Amino acid sequence: MDLFDILLNASFWAAAVRIASPLIFATLGELICERAGVLNLGIEGIMVAGAFAGWMTVYLGFGLWTGVLVAMLVGMAFGFLHAVLTVPFGLSQHVVGLGVTLLATATAYFAYRLSLPEVTSPPKIEPFQPLEIPLLAKLPLIGPAFFAQTALTYLAFALILAVWLLLYRTPLGLAIRAAGENPASVEAQGLSVTAIRMGAVIAGSGLMAVGGAFLTMSAFSSFFFEMVNGRGWICIALVVFGAWRPGKAALGALLFAAFDALQVRLQQTPMGAVVPYQLFLMVPYVLSILALILMSRRAEVPAALMMPFNKGER
Repeated sequence: MDLFDILLNASFWAAAVRIASPLIFATLGELICERAGVLNLGIEGIMVAGAFAGWMTVYLGFGLWTGVLVAMLVGMAFGFLHAVLTVPFGLSQHVVGLGVTLLATATAYFAYRLSLPEVTSPPKIEPFQPLEIPLLAKLPLIGPAFFAQTALTYLAFALILAVWLLLYRTPLGLAIRAAGENPASVEAQGLSVTAIRMGAVIAGSGLMAVGGAFLTMSAFSSFFFEMVNGRGWICIALVVFGAWRPGKAALGALLFAAFDALQVRLQQTPMGAVVPYQLFLMVPYVLSILALILMSRRAEVPAALMMPFNKGER
């Protein structure tokens, strides 16, 4: 199978969409945080906590959507911690974010070992099943890729439009963007910059956790250590790649996912018997870095990103 055959294979694009789905959730969450002026480096740990919380909820006998809700609430709790420390107290967003990542990751791993001390292999749950959309799922190439996915994948793509509408077509979205660009103007309108930023971080963290829950409830059906595997850091880069715009950031997630799906299939070609597999694993990251370099030159960073704001300052 050569490169041309891979790119024209419906299963390749279906895999790319599946890989992109958790990235879309987490990228949109990070984008909302940064649009409000807060860099959330807790994303990696929040995704791990969401992955564990959603999986454990279903493992204990609750429904899949209940698991998604619990994962979101857990993510919002860690987001609240991040928001309190960085917004009203003005602590370093870098240090707090890394601290939240370490805390959330360690908490998830500790809870796993505490709940299942004798387990040697991760127990499995019944995950979300693919839902075929009538007629559309039968379309060549794009049908299996976009219209025969799980409910969480459909939700991820629906959120792209929802976040865009929120940010660019609602007064709340205008306030969020203003909090990240010129917080003094928000205060001049009688609005609370602190409340807006904290709300954005909490909501964004909830989406990050749902991205983690996708891995255990729609992709792998079990929780295991290192499953997030740096996806959170990739999402931070995707926000920059997308110039802080939901559509472009989601496109970047799909592009990275396509590179990732491609390297897996390239390992199965005759080339894979000759080239070390580590080189294939590098492909999506190297290509993403190159794309990030090209796109970031034209990106306009929110002017007040990572800048603490105290009431009454000008």
